[in-house]
Parts: sequence; C-alpha cells; structure tokens
Amino acid sequence: MPRILIIDDETSIRRTLREILEYEKYQIDDAASGMEGLQLLQDQEYDVILCDIKMPQMDGIETLEAVRRVTETPVVMISGHGTIDTAVEAIKKGAYDYISKPPDLNRLLITLRNALDKSSLLTETRALKKVVNRKYEMIGDSPAMLHIKQMVQKVAPTGARVLITGENGTGKELVARQLYELSTRSHAPFIEVNCAAIPSELIESQLFGHEKGSFTSAIKQRKGDFELAHGGTLFLDEIGDMSLSAQAKVLRALQENKITRVGGEKEIAVDVRIIAATNKNLRQEIEAGRFREDLYHRISVIVIEVPPLRERLEDIPPLVRHFVEIICHAQGKAVPVFTEDAMEELKQYKWTGNIRELHNATERLVILGGTTIDREDVMRYARPLNH
Repeated sequence: MPRILIIDDETSIRRTLREILEYEKYQIDDAASGMEGLQLLQDQEYDVILCDIKMPQMDGIETLEAVRRVTETPVVMISGHGTIDTAVEAIKKGAYDYISKPPDLNRLLITLRNALDKSSLLTETRALKKVVNRKYEMIGDSPAMLHIKQMVQKVAPTGARVLITGENGTGKELVARQLYELSTRSHAPFIEVNCAAIPSELIESQLFGHEKGSFTSAIKQRKGDFELAHGGTLFLDEIGDMSLSAQAKVLRALQENKITRVGGEKEIAVDVRIIAATNKNLRQEIEAGRFREDLYHRISVIVIEVPPLRERLEDIPPLVRHFVEIICHAQGKAVPVFTEDAMEELKQYKWTGNIRELHNATERLVILGGTTIDREDVMRYARPLNH
C-alpha cells in the first residue's frame, strides 16, 4: 500500500486530505510543520509527499529544499495563495508538481498516481544501480586492497587525473569505476575507450569524432568520446597502446580543454576527467620512444598500482564467494558451499590471468560441481592451464 506524507499547518486540511486518500486505499502520515515532517522522514520512507507552501517558521519552499537533501521522493506542493511565480519556483527547487487549494479531487488523484509512477521508477533505478554497483565492487581486505580502497576514497572527489597500472585481469576497470562512482561527476557519463582494441588509424576518430567526408567511410558527422564524456569521466584503458599521433592530440586536449574533430576546423570545448590504465611499464615505453613523457606527466597526477592476485592470496575466498553469488543469481542456481580444503587449493595456483581467470574457474565450478565444492572438484575443474 503506497504511503503518503501530508505536511500542512492547517488541521482541517490535513484531516480532509487524510479522509480522501485513506478512502482511496493510501496509507497516510501527517505533520503540522516542516520540521515535524522532516523528523518523520528520518524514520519512515514515503512514496509521495504533499506539502503546503504557506506555513509559519519553516515554509514549504524551505521544507522542499530540506527534503531534497535527504530523499528523491516526489513532492507535490499545495497552496491556497499560489501564483505562477510560486509554482515556477517550487518546480525549480525540485517539486514534482503544484496544486492550488482547495484541490480538485480528480486533479489531486491523477497527480498522485503520476507521482507514484515516478516513485516506483526511482525505486527500480536504485535497485538496478545497486546491482551495477555490486558488479563493480572492489572485493578484498588484504593490505594491498585496503590501501587501494583508501586511495580511491581520497582521490575520487578531487577530480585529479589518475593512472591505474597492473597486469591484465587484475581489476583496473573496477578501480576506475569506483573513482567515477565516488566522484562529483557520477551523475554524468562514464565513457570507456579500449585503446588496444581500436586500430591506430581509427583511434583519433573514436576519441575526437569526425566531420562528414573527412575520410572514405565518414558518411556522416560523428561526435567523439571526448564530446560524449563532456561533464563526466573518460576512461582510457590500455593507454600504452595508443599511437603517438593520438597521444599528441590527447595531450593538446588536456592542456587546452578543447578538441577538433578529424577533418574539422572548429574548436570544441570539453570538460572531462581523465582516468587512464595500462598493463605496460610506461617509463620503459618512454625510453623506447613509444610513449610521450609530457603526456605521462599529464595523466599520472595520481598513480594507483593494482597488485596481481598471487600477491594477495587472502582475497581469494571473498572473491570466490562474490563471484558465486553473482553467477548463481544470474543462472538461477542454488549457491554451493566451498569447503576449506577447496579454498586452500585455489590459493595454491599462480593465476597468471588474475581475477578474470579466477572468475572463469569459479563459473566452471558452479556449473560442473555439486551443492558442495571440495578440493577434488577444484583440482578437476578449476586447475589453471599454466599450473
């Protein structure tokens, strides 16, 4: 049953609204002031809030602003002294809608139904985001992982450029995602570019876009990833594989916060946070003439090194449990129990493919093993090829 909070200093209005809405099968709480309403919000979640504008001490607009700081719940403002300016101000401050007193019953019920639809959508979105966040969660309490988590907590809100280093499969993308999720840009786009997967002749078009006719296959204008990430975060994965030509253009973009599309002349202002990752030793790449030193200094304000799995074996049990939960949920299977011997056996392997290889081995165990996974199962199904 949807729960609605009514905030109004007039007892008669609260009583009337309660009677109408309880008849319509809504669950109602009411408050005689903005402060009282905010206290109720600390202990209870609501699907919609109805709030009067003209109230003593803390008026409706002030209450709306305070509500917006603690919840996304739709707020419908109600006032008997309303003007267009008041309605516009309320909407600008985050109100879902505005209704005049005395409220027309049909208008009120339609507005409530629409607000409840929005509330349901917000709940679904939050649930989906939890699933996504779970997918990108950094698992492990080893000293190395605790250090990385602390670094991420400190660095994420600052907007500093970050270079993430580590072997393939160690979870560099997870670190990048956490930096994004905990940043002030988390509401804006997160655009990922795998520099190793894009041919060198196309990387500039991918990053900076192109104008129609700028090359043979450019049949229409295309925005590049710098433009698409405007206001947000651009993750340059495997940046060590980027061509020197593209490196020069990326350096210019970072220096001037402007880009020019391939085949174009117009400069386009861009505001992006750069997070880069590589499995290469960029110092060695610089000495070999394959990576620009000036770009290295631009992207490495903060360097986070992700250790290989063999250097944090104590993280294997929580990683396996995390993978099992996700895999079983996706496949609709019961969660198997791993014996201590099974976990110890998993710690004996080299895992040259790191976390990615451990994930694949765990999935094999879930599919091929039984309700209990023991040491023999691990040796039969999860032993790495290189062991």
